This record gives sequence, C-alpha cells and structure tokens, in this order.
Amino acid sequence: MVPSRALGPGTTAIRCPKKSQNQNYKGHGLSKGKEREQRASIRFKTTLMNTLMDVLRHRPGWVEVKDEGEWDFYWCDVSWLRENFDHTYMDEHVRISHFRNHYELTRKNYMVKNLKRFRKQLDREAGKLEAAKCDFFPKTFEMPCEYHLFVEEFRKNPGITWIMKPVARSQGKGIFLFRRLKDIMDWRKDTRSSDDQKDDIPVENYVAQRYIENPYLIGGRKFDLRVYVLVMSMFAECLLWSGHRRQYVHLTNVAVQKTSPDYHPKKGCKWMLQRFRQYLASKHGPEVVETLFRDIDNIFVKSLQSVQKVIISDKHCFELYGYDILIDQDLKPWLLEVNASPSLTASSQEDYELKTCLLEDTLHVVDMEARLTGREKRVGGFDLMWNDGPVSREEGVPDLSGMGNFVSNTHLGCINDRKKQLRQLFYSLQVQKKASS
Repeated sequence: MVPSRALGPGTTAIRCPKKSQNQNYKGHGLSKGKEREQRASIRFKTTLMNTLMDVLRHRPGWVEVKDEGEWDFYWCDVSWLRENFDHTYMDEHVRISHFRNHYELTRKNYMVKNLKRFRKQLDREAGKLEAAKCDFFPKTFEMPCEYHLFVEEFRKNPGITWIMKPVARSQGKGIFLFRRLKDIMDWRKDTRSSDDQKDDIPVENYVAQRYIENPYLIGGRKFDLRVYVLVMSMFAECLLWSGHRRQYVHLTNVAVQKTSPDYHPKKGCKWMLQRFRQYLASKHGPEVVETLFRDIDNIFVKSLQSVQKVIISDKHCFELYGYDILIDQDLKPWLLEVNASPSLTASSQEDYELKTCLLEDTLHVVDMEARLTGREKRVGGFDLMWNDGPVSREEGVPDLSGMGNFVSNTHLGCINDRKKQLRQLFYSLQVQKKASS
C-alpha cells in the first residue's frame, strides 16, 4: 500500500508556489515547521455545525482554529474550495476534504458524460464484455443540449416513464416524471420568466433519465442505498476505501419523507445495511446477495476510473463521496448519483451514532497523526478496496490472470466489531512502534 502521505514528489497535478514567491498566497501548516510525526496537536477548521463538529472537537489532540488562523486540517465546503484553493499554499502534512474538480463525478451531467466516455474507451480497448461492466446507469441525456438525441430515443420506446433532474440540485428538488414530449415543452416554458425575456434567460440544465419502473420493494416501499466511499488519492496509485460498514438503506428519500405527517423523527425511515443484507439473503440466498454486492463494488471502481484522468488530484486532498444506489427487481444495482457533500446532519439518535463512527474512521484513514503503517486493509468500518489494482482479502500479491480464486477485500453489510478491530489495530501499532524505538 502507498499511504497518501508517502506519495513522492512530481506526482501531483497542481504545484503550488512557495509562499515567498507570491504574497497573495495564504500558507497553512507552516507555523511549527515540524514533520507530522512530531506534532503535539492538529489544528482543524470547519464551518459545518453538525455531527462533524462534534467528532472533530472530541478527537484527542485536535484543536479548533477560528477565523483566519492557520490550520492543518480543513473540512471545507465546496464554495471555499472554488474561491480559495488556487490561492492557498499548503505544507506537506495539510489535508482538505475535497478534490479541486470533484464535480466531474458529482454533477449529474458530468458524471454521465464521463461514464459514457469511459464505456466507449473500454469497448475500444478491452472489448464489449469489459465495457458492459459500466452498464449500471440508466439511459441519460443532458437537457437542453441533447434534446434531439433524447427525442430520437424517446420515440423508439413510446409510453415509458422518464425522470427529469436538475444537474446541480439535491434532496429531490426540481425533479419530475413525464411520459409525453409535451411535458418537456411545458417545462421549457416554465423556466422562462416572460416572453420578452425568454431569449435572454438560459434554461437550467437538467438530465432526462429513463425511470427505473421495476424497483425492488420492501414492505411496498421503494428505497435506495446510501454508501460512503472514501478516496484518498486519484493518482495512478488510486487509493480507495470501500463503503463504511455502518451504511444504511433509505426507505424513500429522507429529505422528502420527513415532510410527511406520519414521519417519526426517532424511528426515521432507514435500515442498517447489515439488516438489508440479511433480509435479502433470507429471501434469495447468500450467493445471489454476494453477486449483488460485488456488482455494487464494481460501481465504485468503474465510476472512479471514469474520472481518474480528469480529476485534478493533489496529495493534500481526500473525498468522502456519498453514493446513491437503487436496486431493481432483478437485483441489479443502478447508480443514481454521487454526492460530494453528503449530509452529515443526524436525523435520529441511531443516525447520529452511525455518522459519528463514519467520521471517526474517516479521520483514522486520513491519519493526520501518522499512526498507520500504510499496510492496513481494514480501519474500523472501512475496507481497503483498491490500491493501484483490486485488493485481495488474502495476504500476499494475488494472481489476477484468471481471477479464479480472487476475492475482493470488501464486506459491505457484513458483521464487524468495529471497536474491537480499532483496539487491536492501534494496540499492535503501538507495540510495533515501541519495538522499533
């Protein structure tokens, strides 16, 4: 494993000038001038007042920095990134919570564009079987620029349902279903304020996506899976930690469901992913469920590979992506969207505990304290899934020529004693450190 802190010089896509070269650059992590291993405290900053703030404030040795103070770790929002990243010099150990152009995966239209391009590349270079591994997103067209292509597809399959989604909104805002082309024309008219201004005001970009009309139902309810995937590097040595074990299933969209009069704030409408896996196994058998979860792992890998060459990677950056995945009646997973700023606000006590564990383990993997060796395959609820290639559950370097006995190091929805694993991990690391000193 190549830990993010050990990536050598010359591998980053952006090089920041030294602070002395340009006085307009704000430097961070410079005041103590020491290596990460020698730091007595980690100075953190964030503007997000939710579960994240609680986790950061309770982390041993971490000190909050306010206003314009220098920081070592910044869980920033995307607006700060857009306005300040190119004007900020960061010392070697500093980390921030987004890649510069994360939107290549998280804006709906860009995500589809990159996936389509990557599928064509695989078809050309590796053949149709490999390209078919990208068939996990519904037919999608960007509107209005691909309107004519959409109409051509629409007329091939009359009577099916399509869904319109604004490319840059979330929580179900602006979404509607349609079956007639007339509905699209009405939408275009509604986005203009008046006839006098209609030529001056651009139509908001949407995607028109074929609606999945045969979703898998639980208790008569539609649902999707929210899976968090931690990406530590988008270099050639892409470092990917698969979805945190303590994931959950949304029985309908929470942002919409909580407005319902019968919504219970304490019970919510979520299942733990472990319960979901057990439910499916009892109905369909463990082998079928294992195939489903391998297909979900494939979504993580292929979607990130589709943007690996276009994401501006930087050794200071990491990203906690929130994947939304829908399962159909044939137990095929579909990627709906990827979120760059998944909600970290808890909707119930159980949700608070889940997100606390998620964030604590994220910080363990980011490893500001420099405690990890770089050889770990599991940290709390995260499993190392990709490190310049798929990671095997077995020790040693697997023979991938036939992939016969290869089993990926992913355990979504499986039982995991997270606290015990972390105790054992950090105890063994302390023992190794004492032995080497």
